[in-house]
Amino acid sequence: MGSHEQPTRIAIVGGGIGGLFCSLAIHHHCSAAGVPVKIDVYEQASQYKEIGAGVGVGINAARLFHKLDLGERLNAIAGHRTGVWISFRRWDTSEDIVTVPVNDNDKIRQAPCARTALLDLLKDAVEERGAATLHTKKHCKSVEDLGTSVRMHFGDSTTAEADIVIGCDGIHSAIRNQFVVDKPIFSGTIAYRGVIPIASLSTWPFQSYSVAWLAKHRHLLVFPISRNEELNIVAFVSGKPENEVADVQESWTSICDRQEVFDDFAGFDKTAQEILSLMPEQPSKWRLNDRKPLDKWHYMDGKVILLGDSAHAMLPHLGAGAGQSMEDGWVLGRALSERLSGSRNSHFESLESTAQLYQTVRLPRAQKTQITSRAAGDTYEMQSPDMLDKSVEECVSIIAEKTRERMKWVWEEDLDVAYEAARDGHGLASKVNSDGSKGGLIATNGTETAVQPVSVEAQ
Repeated sequence: MGSHEQPTRIAIVGGGIGGLFCSLAIHHHCSAAGVPVKIDVYEQASQYKEIGAGVGVGINAARLFHKLDLGERLNAIAGHRTGVWISFRRWDTSEDIVTVPVNDNDKIRQAPCARTALLDLLKDAVEERGAATLHTKKHCKSVEDLGTSVRMHFGDSTTAEADIVIGCDGIHSAIRNQFVVDKPIFSGTIAYRGVIPIASLSTWPFQSYSVAWLAKHRHLLVFPISRNEELNIVAFVSGKPENEVADVQESWTSICDRQEVFDDFAGFDKTAQEILSLMPEQPSKWRLNDRKPLDKWHYMDGKVILLGDSAHAMLPHLGAGAGQSMEDGWVLGRALSERLSGSRNSHFESLESTAQLYQTVRLPRAQKTQITSRAAGDTYEMQSPDMLDKSVEECVSIIAEKTRERMKWVWEEDLDVAYEAARDGHGLASKVNSDGSKGGLIATNGTETAVQPVSVEAQ
């Protein structure tokens, strides 16, 4: 593998945002290293198309777009938060609870986008650069170890082989399910979603279009996308028994009558009510699932590697899920390029040790984001253990204190510094246990070792 005569065959299963970004990152790093690779992306749908509304691209992920020379394209399709990440407000009066600032005047900035526009940007870049061959109607059902390669079995009874298979096939990943016995877990929360033209609003009394109204068991989040031409709407309701949402899917195929949204958000302030009144008569209704943290992301001696929701599906309350999958792709691309270029660093002695380096860098941060996303949702809906028996008035100060500091570590990680520290054997990465309360340290010498207990607060 890694011979300059024969390109290494890399298969990416799943053609969503994470899969296409991964193909661009691997192509970028391997091209810079002079390593020939042949990348194929296998998408189960009949076309490369995202369903859904808005997606947040945070500072870390936006920085990666600029490193791929796609930053200007990203900014061109993004909304602008006008200096505010989110302004959190009371549900009934719109009184400010806490407004979290963000510097979005720099070239590298927050980029809330329409999912369709972001996927189109990535697909266009893949095709323009010849980064990968894109396949459709290829639902990978299983993978088979052939010793030096992997055979993929698709739902149409065809097969394909690759030297490395990267599973980007989402929360319901068939590849993950082949190695791990678990299922997505219903969070108890459903979300009504929609997009409206900003021009349709009669007035807007706030500094930014990025606002969240918070109430017990409910919160309504909006933020601008599409150059501030559209407003993305997500209305969350928690405490739903699973039997009440048995027919609700994790997709835009589940819809409901708009009156159901009005009933769940009765009493919200007039601006919030106007937003809801502008949603489609049958808005989409989603059940929000995630998975337990997974402590192993690579299999078949490193020939099969998980990425994005396949490895660390998370709830949307930090707006970080897509960004975490992009961080995965960037780090994995760096590691594979060094392995395939013949680096003598001990991390690249085998494909398995290379995959382990990727996991060592990314797993602690992704798991912390998983855990903190759950905790953030509980905070916004005043359901965290320290707020359950308190009134809204008593909860407000707790929300403000927790929210001010929560996003700093999400935004401020320098991925290349973290990767190089792990690769070169200096520095330690913190590990977060599944309950979020305790962790250990992962030694960066290529093997995962709990060496010292640390305290990690899942705020």
